[in-house]
Amino acid sequence: MGKNKPRHNEHNAKGTEKNPFGQKTAKADLLARMKAAAEKKEKG
Repeated sequence: MGKNKPRHNEHNAKGTEKNPFGQKTAKADLLARMKAAAEKKEKG
């Protein structure tokens, strides 16, 4: 094991099943979630 290497792999490390490489959320999904949060904040 190298000097600056972690002793174990993280459960959410890049390239794993839970966090695959190159997968980003779509911008439309992000905007929809932001708008929903803004509406919820206004109402409540």
